[in-house]
Amino acid sequence: MAHPATQSITHLETLLATRTAHIGVVGLGYVGLPLAVEFAKAGFRVTGVDVDAHKVARLNRGENYIQDVDSTTLRKLVKDKRLHATTAFRSARAFDAVSICVPTPLSKTGDPDISFILHARDALLPHLRPPLIFILESTTYPGSTDELIVPKLQERGFRVGQDVFVAFSPERVDPGNPTYKTHNTPKVVGGVTPQCTALAAQLYGTIIERVVPVSSCTTAEMAKLLENTFRSINIGLVNELAIMCKYLNVDVWEVINAAATKPFGFMPFYPGPGLGGHCIPIDPLYLSWKLKTLNYKARFIELADEINSSMPEHVITLIADALNARKKSINGSRILLLGVAYKRDVDDVRESPALDIYDGLRKRGAHVAYHDPYVPSLAYDNIKARSVPLTPTLLRAQDCVVIVTDHRDVDYRMVVREASLVVDTRNATKEFRSRNVVKL
Repeated sequence: MAHPATQSITHLETLLATRTAHIGVVGLGYVGLPLAVEFAKAGFRVTGVDVDAHKVARLNRGENYIQDVDSTTLRKLVKDKRLHATTAFRSARAFDAVSICVPTPLSKTGDPDISFILHARDALLPHLRPPLIFILESTTYPGSTDELIVPKLQERGFRVGQDVFVAFSPERVDPGNPTYKTHNTPKVVGGVTPQCTALAAQLYGTIIERVVPVSSCTTAEMAKLLENTFRSINIGLVNELAIMCKYLNVDVWEVINAAATKPFGFMPFYPGPGLGGHCIPIDPLYLSWKLKTLNYKARFIELADEINSSMPEHVITLIADALNARKKSINGSRILLLGVAYKRDVDDVRESPALDIYDGLRKRGAHVAYHDPYVPSLAYDNIKARSVPLTPTLLRAQDCVVIVTDHRDVDYRMVVREASLVVDTRNATKEFRSRNVVKL
């Protein structure tokens, strides 16, 4: 007679091979919804779980709210009953595999906020039934899966590696990327046991072109943090370079472009008004926090964070100096921000440096407005505003126009032509030489 663990493994392998597994995805945001859609496209029955009843209702009507998801595909999957959403965690009783894709922000003290993971875990636990593949995708500190997920499953009587197969597989979503989506971005997978890794890899292999197995959950967690720490530190380097170039009266963009002609040993990064989004400003601090608990200071991470966090204030200083050169002050000036999303061609304002610039200018007495084709309205902390139409009349009425986010469908030629002063933090005006443009 087959060993119970062997029976569990064979059962799950068969469900995956025949596309008859019932897949659960907890968290239907920019990570979870694209993942759920890919599983449903592959033929699986998929249930998405989210605490936001409004989001669930929209999804069950076939309404798309994620930029990187094809609306026509989503509607068809919902109509064909391949994809369903619910707020009820009891639906997990039917799951053969579940992926947790909830946010992991920082707390106000800068510590990891894992409350969303803990809530999802605790809400799922009473309803889970073996055999089961259990995967955490939410970015978190190294050791999280082993510390937060495994013990609680064992307390419920699950045998990890025998009837529940636990893995960590970090999300690698790049919102707005026209080339790399969920299905063609390689997927790193690390399990608690080799069999956990193998089953999680088989699950993702049904929807993703390349799966990269690693030896443990902690290795997979660390790989994710390395990816974004690498970017954070290099962006911090070029942001400091931009400040140094101001002192030296050198064009930082020309310097970087010249260095980028070297065909080996150099990778260009570009400065900006600060870091934003769901990963780069946050993920390295998860690693830094974990190392503090081990009495080690992650010096590169903390220095990069210090530099990157100071960039909005540096931009405000550039604006003040540019206005001062024209015998004006920030106080009382009309200032238009072009772009409030954290990066080009997306509608996401999380951690956007534009918010700090907006708030800082307003506190200094400026009359601030913004234009962003992707963000029609803005409600963040004490900021409540609506995007204004970008017209020659509006531009001529401003004392300063600040390019914070370089959306592609903004007419920068018109901006340079009509505005009396432009502060360009993204080099969006590189094609238009004008004395009224001040660059980062």
